[in-house]
Amino acid sequence: MAPLSIRLPIRAMKKLLPLLLLTIFLAACATTGDKAEDKAAAEASAQKMYEKGKKELDRKNYELAIDQFEKLEAAYPFGEYAQKAQLDTAYAHYKMHEPDAAIAAADQFIRLNPLHENVDYAYYIKGLANATRYDSFFDRFVKKDLGDLDPNPLKQAFIDFKLLVRRFPDSKYADDARQRMIFLRNALARHDYNVADYYWRRGAFVAVVNRCASVIREYDGSDIMPETLALMARAYRTLGLKEEYQDTVKLFETNFPERKELLRDGWQLFSKR
Repeated sequence: MAPLSIRLPIRAMKKLLPLLLLTIFLAACATTGDKAEDKAAAEASAQKMYEKGKKELDRKNYELAIDQFEKLEAAYPFGEYAQKAQLDTAYAHYKMHEPDAAIAAADQFIRLNPLHENVDYAYYIKGLANATRYDSFFDRFVKKDLGDLDPNPLKQAFIDFKLLVRRFPDSKYADDARQRMIFLRNALARHDYNVADYYWRRGAFVAVVNRCASVIREYDGSDIMPETLALMARAYRTLGLKEEYQDTVKLFETNFPERKELLRDGWQLFSKR
């Protein structure tokens, strides 16, 4: 037996079509309204969690702030407040002298939000975290010269600040980054100079020349430059390289005529062999 087929007259279908479309439209509106309400509720909840974490951050309760920001990111990983939480987490780790965690949080923000208006701050935090690796609670009680420490974190900090200045020259952090670059350049130059002086005290004069040349090439303008040129000149003279010695002395006298005492024999700056 053939299946029963019910067909409505065309006139009846035309009457029912507007009602059907209205039903579909109202259902869509209800769904959209529900989604809008859900989004608004989620936004309000994320804001509340962020403000709670920010309050702890302002009170310098960094661990509590980080905990709150991590909960926020887990619950609402997208949106304005998650982005703010990432940056504030990086800052909190920096203030707790946890450079690796601070850099990881900043890198995550840069990776996820490369065009964000505050991405310059992430680079700034990275630079601060690397530049202050030797500012831990214990280090404050130990007299130290940055020139005697492992230079790699300082080199990375210099790169971080350089990227910030190059990519965001008008950033509100750019001027401070430039000043820190000057400080870091001097510290790195002094480190290499200390290495050259170490070689001098052990009679490795070729190594002295090479290290001094590295300082001149990489850290031109650093405050240790007069001492570097003077040490280089003495190494050339000890090696019997008269022409190189004279060229170095000429370079020294042209740039630092007021520091000629550094070239005197037996000057106390240089360790006696």
